[in-house]
Amino acid sequence: MIDFVKDVRLWFAPSRLRDEGETPDYRFSLANERTFLAWIRTSLALVGGGFAVDQFLPDLRWGVRVGMAFTLLAVGAACALRAVNHWVRCERAMRRGEDLPLSRFPVLLSLGVGLVAVAMVAVVLLGWTSGR
Repeated sequence: MIDFVKDVRLWFAPSRLRDEGETPDYRFSLANERTFLAWIRTSLALVGGGFAVDQFLPDLRWGVRVGMAFTLLAVGAACALRAVNHWVRCERAMRRGEDLPLSRFPVLLSLGVGLVAVAMVAVVLLGWTSGR
C-alpha cells in the first residue's frame, strides 16, 4: 500500500522520478511514454464505446443498455488510471535497473471488453427489445 501511495504522488510530480536511480537510455523512456499513450487511446475508445452504447441503442432494454455502457465506461476509466500508474512503475524500475513490473490488468481489461462483446453478440442474435 505504501508503494501505491508513493506511485500516486509521482503521478502529480513526475520530476521526483529523477531521485530514483540513474537516468535510463532515453529510447526506453520514450518507449514507455508510447505505451502510456496507447493505454490512453484504449481508454478513450472504451469511454467512447460506453457513450455510444448508451446514446445509439435507445431501443435496447434499459438495464442491458446501462449495464453495457457502465461496464465500458468503468473499464475505460480504470484503463486511464492504470496507464499513468504503469508508466510511473516502469520508469522507476528502469531507473533502478530492476525488472519491469508485471500486471494482471491486461487480463482484466480483456475480460471486461470480452464480456461486453459477448453481451453485444447476444443482443444482435436475439434482437433488441424495448424497455421503455
